[in-house]
Amino acid sequence: MRRLDAHELTGRSSTHIQRLEEPSCALHVEVIAPFLELRAAAAQAGFDLVPVSSFRDFSRQQFLWNSKYRGDRESLDRRGQPIDMTALAPAERIESILCWSALPGASRHHWGTDLDVYDRAAVPEGYELQLVPAEYAPGGPFAALHDWLSEHLDRYGFYRPYQRDLGGVSPEPWHISYAPLASECLQALSVEILRQALREGDVEGGEVLLSKVPELHERFARRVEVPPTSALAHELRDHRRMV
Repeated sequence: MRRLDAHELTGRSSTHIQRLEEPSCALHVEVIAPFLELRAAAAQAGFDLVPVSSFRDFSRQQFLWNSKYRGDRESLDRRGQPIDMTALAPAERIESILCWSALPGASRHHWGTDLDVYDRAAVPEGYELQLVPAEYAPGGPFAALHDWLSEHLDRYGFYRPYQRDLGGVSPEPWHISYAPLASECLQALSVEILRQALREGDVEGGEVLLSKVPELHERFARRVEVPPTSALAHELRDHRRMV
């Protein structure tokens, strides 16, 4: 097991990240080669696989969280329906946000191992990407990509951590994760590392949030799908380590 840096794990450092121009994204240096291989295979099958979101630092996650907490940004319930955050108590706001957005410091996007992807070739002119399950379900514009990814992801080391509703994050068929490295990051992200990141950040929710860190860490960070053995066994192409 490699030694993983707490600041990289919580998105407060980007020394493990490298940016790509095409497709435009930022990934952990060890994830670039596997992702480009996955993208090339998808292209052969007729898909233009691109990320809509890749690495996201603590500050960006903090902005998204605070905007939703204050009601400045639309939030959805587990059914995908808009909710009025200003009508909720602090604990209820926290629970509602976590259905679709990670706690700053606990987002898998901090690691550079996870991406939200779609098929750029399937987007009609004028279409506004929503990233909702219906887009990846039968009849949706990305249904074919969803089926192809389900069959081929593990060959390149990827899997879907939010494939089902496990009582934490709602299902996200667009979210893929590089299993060999993400599994190590998940094991290294302790309650204390997360609590320290929240203490040092200006995150809405204050003492209520800090008092719930152990529960939130278990439900919304650790409660994910178990990667298939075939994905975990994928050979890393770039052996640089996070130190």
